[in-house]
Amino acid sequence: MMATAKAYLNVKIDKGVKEIAAQLLESMGLDHATAIDMYYRQIIKERRLPFQPESAMSLDEQLIATIREKRKPAIRLESDETGNLIVDKDKHPEIHDWLVNG
Repeated sequence: MMATAKAYLNVKIDKGVKEIAAQLLESMGLDHATAIDMYYRQIIKERRLPFQPESAMSLDEQLIATIREKRKPAIRLESDETGNLIVDKDKHPEIHDWLVNG
C-alpha cells in the first residue's frame, strides 16, 4: 500500500477553546490531528460544513428571551424519601423525559 502525502496545517485558536476541546477529544480517544482530519473529510463528503453555524443573539434578543423565560410558571417538584425526584409524566413530559433519559 502506497503512503499518502501529508500536509501541515497551522491554525491559531483561542487557548481556552483548544484546552477544553483537547480534554473532550482525549475522552473520546482522539487527538487534534485526527479530529481535524475527520472534520475535513466530513466537509468533503457532505460538500458543506457538517453543522449549521448560528449567529449569537443580540443583547436585545437575550433580554427578550430572559423576560419570556421568567414569565413561565415555576414547577414545584417533589422527591421521595431517598431524594429521587417524583414527576408526573402526563403533566410534565419534558421534565420526566429529561430525568429518565438525561
